[in-house]
Amino acid sequence: MPWNLMDTMLKYNEETRNPYKYMDYEAAAAKVAELYASTADSSERILRVERPNVLFIILESYTAKYVEHLGGRPGVTPNLDKLAKEGITFTKLYSSGDRSEKGMVALLSGYPVQTTTSIIKNPKKTEQLPHLSQTFKKAGYGTSFYYGGELEFANIRSYLQNGKYDRLIDKHDFPAESYNSKWGAHDHVLFERVLQDLNQEKAPFFSTVYTLSSHEPFEIPIPAKFKGNKISDKFKNSVYYTDWALGQFMKQARKQPWWDSTLVVLVADHGHPLPYDDPNYRSTKFRIPFILTGGALADKGRTVSTIGSQTDIATTLLYQLDLPHQDFKWGRNLLAPSDYPFAFYVFRDGFTFITPGKVLSYDNVAKKPIIKGKGVTPEQIELGKAYMQYSFEDFVRK
Repeated sequence: MPWNLMDTMLKYNEETRNPYKYMDYEAAAAKVAELYASTADSSERILRVERPNVLFIILESYTAKYVEHLGGRPGVTPNLDKLAKEGITFTKLYSSGDRSEKGMVALLSGYPVQTTTSIIKNPKKTEQLPHLSQTFKKAGYGTSFYYGGELEFANIRSYLQNGKYDRLIDKHDFPAESYNSKWGAHDHVLFERVLQDLNQEKAPFFSTVYTLSSHEPFEIPIPAKFKGNKISDKFKNSVYYTDWALGQFMKQARKQPWWDSTLVVLVADHGHPLPYDDPNYRSTKFRIPFILTGGALADKGRTVSTIGSQTDIATTLLYQLDLPHQDFKWGRNLLAPSDYPFAFYVFRDGFTFITPGKVLSYDNVAKKPIIKGKGVTPEQIELGKAYMQYSFEDFVRK
């Protein structure tokens, strides 16, 4: 009983008090507004379909360190690399946090991640978030969410229900023989179900698919591609397996009537410290793939090297579809010019603020930089502090 009381009190303090007060609230608000005001409204059009279907695929733990076209180890993600060549790849994209439930909110609500807690724990707060699913639903889209695991994990179901998805498919909708030992249905089984359902889906649709096989304990139902029994070897093989399952799915998807009218979004929920055991603040741990592909894409074979965060993806997508993006206040359009491109992410109790050629990692407890890369200015440090303070204050006030 005493432990439960203390735990409740700590969680209450995490959600009602802002420990990050580096400057006046108004000053922090002004600095953050300055960052987003620098983004132009103009955007080039990359689609050949006005109202395409959108297939939003979230890849579990897909670190750039295993993606060859991003400078990662060769041969681990051949299908993803091929899709990048055929579509548009964003090569300097960073996750906003380092946990699945945090990445989900950053991707689907365009909302910054919290350090020692997560907004997904509080349904009253997530009710007030924008949701891509709601925006698409208001535009006449059918909406669905597919996951091979249990949606009760980390309060994900209540978050998705606040997003008003028409259908939620999870572990209990798959046969038990398709499960791994810990989480649920293997990725190729998940993709088979998605393909089956999309072939009966009325257009336009917005469908979210979340993989799980590249989560520890990294069990796969196909022979290992790479030798070795180290945990990093198992992780690499699980990433390869998910890439194989993705390739099988995309091969079949191209043959379907809905393919030519579909935009496919491929992005990771977060990165991973493996295979180098990166410290929790290191930028290589947070760098992830983000690719746009599919039959609805007009602009192909392109690389975008603008620095961006997961919170920018929803905004970028809605700009392209000419759908309302104003509620997604923490995102920039990555296909429009920006005076101040940046990425911001948090770790256990600190933040990293990245601008072209400059990386700042800051310890919120010691109140000093952990990493202060060459060229980092006092202005960048103040902007990072402002973002940390103002984003957490927004969370507290929700």
